[in-house]
Amino acid sequence: MKDLSGYLIVGGVAAVVTAIMTPIVAFYARKLGWMATPDERRNHPEATPDVGGIAFFVALVAAIFTAWQMDRFDPLFKNNSELVGVIIAGLVVFILGFIDDIHEVSAPMKVTGVVVAAIALVWFGVTMIYFRAPFVDVFVLSGDWIPLFTVLWLLGMTQAINLIDGLDGLATGIVAIASMAFFVYSRNLGVNGLLSEPNIGPLVAIITVGICVGFLPFNFNPAKIFMGDSGALLLGLLVAVSTSVVGGRANPDTTQVSGQTYFFLAPLFIPILVLGVPILDVIFAIIRRTRSGVGFATADTGHLHHRLIKLGHGPRRAVVIMWLWTAMLSAFVLYPSLSDGPTNLWPFLFAALALGGFTIFHDRFSRHKFTK
Repeated sequence: MKDLSGYLIVGGVAAVVTAIMTPIVAFYARKLGWMATPDERRNHPEATPDVGGIAFFVALVAAIFTAWQMDRFDPLFKNNSELVGVIIAGLVVFILGFIDDIHEVSAPMKVTGVVVAAIALVWFGVTMIYFRAPFVDVFVLSGDWIPLFTVLWLLGMTQAINLIDGLDGLATGIVAIASMAFFVYSRNLGVNGLLSEPNIGPLVAIITVGICVGFLPFNFNPAKIFMGDSGALLLGLLVAVSTSVVGGRANPDTTQVSGQTYFFLAPLFIPILVLGVPILDVIFAIIRRTRSGVGFATADTGHLHHRLIKLGHGPRRAVVIMWLWTAMLSAFVLYPSLSDGPTNLWPFLFAALALGGFTIFHDRFSRHKFTK
């Protein structure tokens, strides 16, 4: 599937449908009372619709239907039920999140719902085949291990996106940047013959980008609507699908492309780097809540975005800073894997130092300048 224009058309459909559906969803959410009310963890000043996941799911179905109607994507549908599995699993997590948005759902019930979605993915063949331990070996997963790896990967990705959804536009922007990076990366694997075809990964990635781009104008501060758990869980599932079917199916016999061995030996490491911000947030949350002796599902104000606000950054700047970290990590991944010549990673080190300095010390510099 080397046709870039086809991918862009499908991604565009996802963006347009999301942009059309979002204000409609917001309108009816206000009428039906599907609103998130302000509390100590939410910074918005008034009740806001929080069921944006409805628009996400409609856009997902519309985009996949569009791809089904295009001859260039026939290999993804002919004798292949994976995209049907994506829709069914997406419906499961969407309904789970929607119920949680309008009525609270217990943590065990959420985990159960995600496991059911993972089982649906396994049933329809949306799984990884290989697991690559960086610099160690490539392991072919047996039928007994595939469901476990699928469940764990899906739980990790859905939880990462759900936890990072704490400021207007934060999760939407991070997922858009990360998914675009992974689309470029996975399509490059396909162009170089390193990806088992047909592979739904690039298509799912560009659909995810389209959904986020269509939603972001309504979700950036001040947000007119939130994605809610219905949207966060669905985005997490789409990210899990695109990364697992690419990273877990890249050709294990190929050890070098354009002199860049590392990034092709461990493609499952790519989404971990691209999604470094939300994954780091999950790790910190686990450590923080374990030390405090509270349940992992217990909400708190210790997330990365909360810490940025405590450092003196406003909500908008905190969001942009985390977008920039995601973009820098994505560029760090893409540059060596796409470069034909020797790589120079020094610019990324300097960029990281500059962004780190701005993140930590900006408020001190501002106050010093103001006092002078």
